[in-house]
Order: sequence, then C-alpha cells, then structure tokens
Amino acid sequence: MPNNSQEQIPVYLFLGFLESGKTKFIQETLEDKRFSNGDQTLILVCEEGIEEYDPSKFPKKSRNVFHVIEDKEELKIADLAKLAYDTKAERVIVEYNGMWNASDLFNNMPQNWVIAQIMFFADATTFMNYNANMRSLVVDKLNLCELTVFNRFDKSMDPNEFHKIVRGVSRRSDICYEYADGKVVFDDIEDPLPFDIEADNIVIKDEDFALFYRDIMEEPEKYDGKTVTFKALAAKNGKFPAYTFAVGRHIMTCCVEDIQYCWLVARYDKEDFIPRQKHWIMLTADISVQRHKLYKGPGPVLNIKTMTDSVMPEREVATFY
Repeated sequence: MPNNSQEQIPVYLFLGFLESGKTKFIQETLEDKRFSNGDQTLILVCEEGIEEYDPSKFPKKSRNVFHVIEDKEELKIADLAKLAYDTKAERVIVEYNGMWNASDLFNNMPQNWVIAQIMFFADATTFMNYNANMRSLVVDKLNLCELTVFNRFDKSMDPNEFHKIVRGVSRRSDICYEYADGKVVFDDIEDPLPFDIEADNIVIKDEDFALFYRDIMEEPEKYDGKTVTFKALAAKNGKFPAYTFAVGRHIMTCCVEDIQYCWLVARYDKEDFIPRQKHWIMLTADISVQRHKLYKGPGPVLNIKTMTDSVMPEREVATFY
C-alpha cells in the first residue's frame, strides 16, 4: 500500500483552457530524449481535446503511463496515491482541466507529491474572451505559473495588452509569445514599480498597496532592512504574541467574491496597544525578513517606528488596476 514514507514525486503541472496547446507541448516534452530518460512517468489527462498523444514518437527508453481523469471528483488523495504506487511512478505530468480550480488538485495531492513546475498555456485568439468572461479561472492559473505561453500569436496583436493582464496578477511569471510560424519571442517589457524601492523611506500610496503587498510577499528579501510608510487596517486576535498584530488591507484580485484581508506581521513596543475593529492607521516601520510562526516560515516583519490614527482611503478595497 502507498504510504507517506515514499520518496517525493515531482509533479509537472500544465494549465490552460481547451485547445490552448497543452497536449502539443507535453507531446514535444515526452519526445525529448533529455526528458524521457527512463524515469517512469504517470501522465494524468484531465481534459481531452482534438490533439491526441502519439506514443510512437517517444524515445525507446521512455516509460509512460497515461490515465484519464474525466471528473474532478476523481481527484482524491487515496486514489492518486494508489495510482502512483500501482504504476511505480517516479514523476507525474498533469494536463489539467482549464475549467477546474487548481485548489481541486492541490487539496487532493498525496503528501509525497511535490510541485516541480507550473506552466500556463493560452490561445491568444481566445484569451481576451476568457479573461473577460471567466476572469476568476484565468487569475487562478496566472497566480501559480512560472511561465505563461501565448500560442497562435499574431503580428496584429499588441503584446502590451497581454502583458498587462499577466502582470495584473503576477510579477513572477515569465511570458512568451509563440507565433503561427513557430517563432517564439520572450516578453522583455519592463515593469517599474510605482514606488521607489531604493528610497530611504519607501512611501506607498493608497492606490499602490496591492502591488506593494504582492511584491513584498513574492520577493521579501528585496525589502529586508528597508523602511516603509503606508496606510493600513490594524487587527489582532488572541493567537497573536504580545506586541504583535496585523496590518494590511482588503484586496480584490479579480472579482468581489475573492476579496480578502491581506496582511503583514507588525510589532509595536507598546504591549497594551489593541487595535480597534476597522482601525485605520498610518505607519512607518523597519522591515526585517525572519521566521515567524504567523507566517509558518520566513516573511517580512514590520517593526513599527511611528503610528498615527488615519482615515479610510478613497477606495477601501485595494486592486491591481
């Protein structure tokens, strides 16, 4: 029987909507002798389109097992663990269904499955329509991926429009455009932050808080030792250590349903300070990146130097636009 003591199994996750180019890319990957090195590979096909796999083109020493998952209810920890055990899988490739949230997979992955790489594929001719009508599903994918590939790109299309949508969700993902003639161009559009990270005191405007929060959580080391000033909602509960509370704002990524309070750990030397509910403050703090139990690992801790009462920003909910 499968158990949690098994060696870790790397998982390569390919995201995208129907006919976005996932199958073609996975096929080419499995044809590559550098990838097909003899490791037993379990390919979970969660979405079947027009394109089909052609095992006859795989290298002779490749060892692949395909398994179709037709319903997300089939994504169960015990079943996936047994499948990997029965097939003796040493790695897993997942061609994921574009209409399913990634959490449906993550919440049901066996403990020894470890995400090795996440890529998002999109048909450039239909992407804008998906983004307009299924924004939450687009954001779900862009939030996770390390590379976004726009297939079927055309010279009449403006890369800036696609770039803006990706960067509105993630500054981490690389972006490339694959044209109909096979030419691949990597995105090199610069994304300067709307605040000066090299300033003695980094001042964050109300309208830039979402960008600041995402950047400091994605690359906290950039802010280690820096001083920052911004407006935030303070909050505290009984689980917080003495002198410690949360500072942050409600952020909307794509729609009203996904608004959530996004916060940073803050310390203040007045132990008796208890933030009032919906208590807006203006703070200046020194940032120290360190391990903290409220992060369950390392993260930016704000050591507050000054703090004053403030008023709600013109837009209570922060956004990336």
